[in-house]
Amino acid sequence: MKATATAIPDVLVIEPKVFGDARGFFFESFNQKAFNEATGLNENFVQDNHSRSAQGVLRGLHYQLQQPQGKLVRVVRGAVFDVAVDIRKSSPTFGQWTGVELSEDNHKQLWVPAGFAHGFLVLSERADFVYKTTDYYLPAAERCIAWDDPAIGIVWPALDTAPQLSGKDQAGLLLRDAQTFA
Repeated sequence: MKATATAIPDVLVIEPKVFGDARGFFFESFNQKAFNEATGLNENFVQDNHSRSAQGVLRGLHYQLQQPQGKLVRVVRGAVFDVAVDIRKSSPTFGQWTGVELSEDNHKQLWVPAGFAHGFLVLSERADFVYKTTDYYLPAAERCIAWDDPAIGIVWPALDTAPQLSGKDQAGLLLRDAQTFA
């Protein structure tokens, strides 16, 4: 397993060792010891989640104020453009974003620490997105920042049509109006 810092050093791209041949491939999608050694972290994951979305669906930018969740995310079918936004006011990278394409072919994972808003845009016809969290889902604590906040300036991949958003995501707040972390 290899961990590489992104433009925001706390957000890491994780690349597992993939063994493949004409029959297919094998890799450990998660190994606690290897994760700790590669990242220098010692996170405790408590929940696994799986979502399926159609092409053009944009989910995010989500976070929880209480029970903030670190997320280890990956795609098992299709491809997404995955984004993390630093919303820790005390951080030198507050309000900055980083993004990476995650796909069933590249097997990359993204570590998104607690204190970040997270979202993704589905690039393929369909995508199955799976992730581990460091704390439990708490609906009352969930918040959403607008995916298109000009102050953040995320450069999403071009689409033929506007992204498909949930009602919650349509109501996302600008970062300047959102509750964030100290």
